[in-house]
Amino acid sequence: MDPVKVGLLGLGTVGGGTATILKRNATEIARRAGRGIEVDFIATLEPERAAELGVADIRLTQDAYEVVNDPAIDIVVELIGGYSPAKELVMTALENGKHVVTANKALIAMHGDEIFAKAQEKGLVVAFEPAVAGGIPIIKALREGLAANQVEWLAGIINGTGNFILTEMRDKGRDFDDVLAEAQALGYAEADPTFDVEGIDAAHKLSILSSIAFGIPLQFDKTYTEGISKITQEDVAYAEELGYRIKHLGVARRTESGIEQRVHPTLIPESRLIANVNGVMNAVLVQGDAVGATLYYGAGAGDEATGSAVIADIVDITRALTSDPQNRVPHLAFQPSELQNTPVLEMDQVQTAFYVRLAVKHQAGVLAEVTSILGAKNISIEAFLQKVINEGSDEADIILLTNVVNEGDMNDALAQIEALDVINGNATRIRVEALS
Repeated sequence: MDPVKVGLLGLGTVGGGTATILKRNATEIARRAGRGIEVDFIATLEPERAAELGVADIRLTQDAYEVVNDPAIDIVVELIGGYSPAKELVMTALENGKHVVTANKALIAMHGDEIFAKAQEKGLVVAFEPAVAGGIPIIKALREGLAANQVEWLAGIINGTGNFILTEMRDKGRDFDDVLAEAQALGYAEADPTFDVEGIDAAHKLSILSSIAFGIPLQFDKTYTEGISKITQEDVAYAEELGYRIKHLGVARRTESGIEQRVHPTLIPESRLIANVNGVMNAVLVQGDAVGATLYYGAGAGDEATGSAVIADIVDITRALTSDPQNRVPHLAFQPSELQNTPVLEMDQVQTAFYVRLAVKHQAGVLAEVTSILGAKNISIEAFLQKVINEGSDEADIILLTNVVNEGDMNDALAQIEALDVINGNATRIRVEALS
């Protein structure tokens, strides 16, 4: 049987890893796929990379449209990133009858519904395992391995940069800005780190996971997103003292009212396995009604880690090339006609516990004023710390852990608390998830 011909768009970190693995493990991959898989055409703006990777004998071009329009190519692998021209190239590839593999989470999160509709129309596969959590096969786990389950919730550390920063802040007592500068120097964070530290990258990934888990359309625009740039060393230390660790978490949960879909800093009990995922590693915890809790851990980025996921998708498509298109595993796990319009909740409808830090005047009666406001909203205190800033100072920190409450009620209570004369500045609040 003739080998499957692959066209690579991009020969950067992931493209290089993909090409390297395909060349090194060609025999083993062919055994698993049932036929050979060859990179036949590469689009790159840096042709010298091909020589570095030992693939200079493969056809090269600087025009990606030459690859997607080449009739010899069976599978197009989009590794350019961003929204445009990635979307146009993918749509052209599908129009030309080519299957697609992409590592582009932003593209899938923003335009996936349109892309999948075109693929369905043409009887083609769009695979995107490498778009979420790098080398961790979380897409396949949700779509296939957990197909018997009703997913109740999932929670993930799905951005390695943010996890590296919070780990360094906890382990070495460093400040956010200091660690961010190191992350940029190490190549973990871009010169503009906004997508990583403000949660946009994680929100792209979470919207994909949520859609697959609950059978709803992709809705990145309804994902609540909050970053870690305001987390202080004090908050990290106080959380540790209370038995928690702060992680930048993506949470999606099915409730009677709708779907929670949110990314934000979160206190997690230190005994949870996911609380001990450190450095640039990723992990996703999924709760199914039949299987219970399952944890998926591994490298969330990197050349060969992500390249491994790219090739897994290529192998899947190769296996499916002779199957009935209507009986393939659907792109979002559910048949398109079975996607439900379950609403994604506004953040003030979400219920969660809270860590609250208040800078207060160190005088009698302050706590009574604060608890009076909380009590009026039926918010009870589960744990409490008070720390004098300096010996003899008239300022102190009050740290509270609350019970599970409605976010809207907490917002109202904090607005009233911040208006008190005894409060200095704004409250710091971080959501708390038991994940049990």
